Amino acid sequence: MTSKTSSFFLTNPIRSCMGNCYNYNLILKINSFFIHILYFVSVSSVGFGILKVLKPRTELPKPRNLDLLFTSVSAATVSSMSTVEMEAFSNEQLLVMTILMFIGGQVFTSMVGLHFKRFHITKTAGKNIDEEKSDPIEKDSSVVVSSWQPQTSYFDHTVIVSELSQNNGDSKSSSLEYDSIKFLGLVVLGYFLTIQVVGFSCVMIYLALVSSARNVLNKKGIKSSTFAVFTVVSSFASCGFVPTNENMIVFKENSGLLLILIPQILLGNTLFPPCLRLLIWVLGKIKVLKFKSNYLLQNTGEIGYFHLLPSSHSRSLVGTVSGLVLIGFGFFSAMEWNSGGYQGLNAYQKVVGGVFESANARHAGETVVDLSAVAPAVLVLFVVMMYLPPYTSFLPILIKSNEDQMSPKAKEVVIKEKWRKKAIQDLIFSPLCYLAIFVIAICITERKSLQQDPLNFSVLNITLEVVSAYGNVGFTTGYSCDRRIQQDPSCATKSYGFAGKWSDGGKVILIIVMFFGRLKQFSMDGGLAWKLL
Repeated sequence: MTSKTSSFFLTNPIRSCMGNCYNYNLILKINSFFIHILYFVSVSSVGFGILKVLKPRTELPKPRNLDLLFTSVSAATVSSMSTVEMEAFSNEQLLVMTILMFIGGQVFTSMVGLHFKRFHITKTAGKNIDEEKSDPIEKDSSVVVSSWQPQTSYFDHTVIVSELSQNNGDSKSSSLEYDSIKFLGLVVLGYFLTIQVVGFSCVMIYLALVSSARNVLNKKGIKSSTFAVFTVVSSFASCGFVPTNENMIVFKENSGLLLILIPQILLGNTLFPPCLRLLIWVLGKIKVLKFKSNYLLQNTGEIGYFHLLPSSHSRSLVGTVSGLVLIGFGFFSAMEWNSGGYQGLNAYQKVVGGVFESANARHAGETVVDLSAVAPAVLVLFVVMMYLPPYTSFLPILIKSNEDQMSPKAKEVVIKEKWRKKAIQDLIFSPLCYLAIFVIAICITERKSLQQDPLNFSVLNITLEVVSAYGNVGFTTGYSCDRRIQQDPSCATKSYGFAGKWSDGGKVILIIVMFFGRLKQFSMDGGLAWKLL
């Protein structure tokens, strides 16, 4: 076979493969987007139906249907935005919300994704996997393809050929990928359950030993077991719901309880990838698990599990998370150390409260102070921290590209595919653009309140509420009748989120923002068409 002929046979399959692979990945991403929407809409709808059927506390007014839907969406998207006082919900309704947070958290949904990935591999390559397991000495398609390699062709780099061989179906690769994903799923499940069981046990022990915390629950008629499981699940899922009207403000003196919840908040969100990688590395010390562990650690890109990051990114993430918590703690403490929110606390309690508040500012949303009384500069910092995605890393990470090792013809194909991808991404706005649109829309729906009640309905408070919903955090300034310029005798201050005083149109927009924020991974690459010079 001549060089030209072999190049022709290689070039066309590879061009076709790269184009088809791109189209397949695009379709897969679109399908994944709609699957995520269907999942969260379905879970929220079912949750709303159950909350509506169950009776709230009889001594409190029954929440409206829109508020119940808002609460269900908030729990399922782990946003903890509230338009109803938490103590209005009965013990049964709190358990339903616990389930919604449990199955709405990113660790749980990622396990569902791993299950679907295993199913996809079984469906597309199940026959090859079975054959590989029954007969390990099998004809390798990569050998056949590599034998087509000409000595002088357009493709002098083996990466393209190996990609083609994998797309043509490598039984060994499919079997190894399947086994590794199965192992990864078990590791994530063990991590998921262990952290929360340990957290629940620690909270129950703390409540049994510390009477002051237990007395708070007794006065409010909340069972200790309900509080423990609800708060631990909420913290691990980075939701931020607490079954008390005041959130964690009533426990600001209970530093031990706050210290129990801080690891739950970090291990279930921002520090999940490095902790997962560390756990896989530790399990790799066991002889029978060494091969699978090494494969997972060395092939994070091939596995395609969003939360399994390369070692360099994981180290950077630990440094970034630690740095942001320290910055938030330092700034918050400097501005609020002698404020009314810290009144009656000693230095140790203030330090623990400041670390707790800073850790929650990223994605959890539990609070030990009234945010309406916090300095505006601190609120602006919290807005920035809430906007940042959980795996944001400010430390440089060098990513090696195979393009430098490709021939000119192969580079041409890759560049064309990149332009096709860029053309689609250009049609998507940037996250900041969407947030600006949402803030403007809510300012329109609440324009009457902005004029009549400018202290409560300030643009800063609205922006914080919108960014909090987008970041699925739950921080809110609340609403106070004392801040009204024109006093209204009928006004009653309620311990729920600021959105509770919004119009129905504003609440519907915020529901959309919560869904959008929970699916933010599909829009992070948007806005590439804009060039700010």
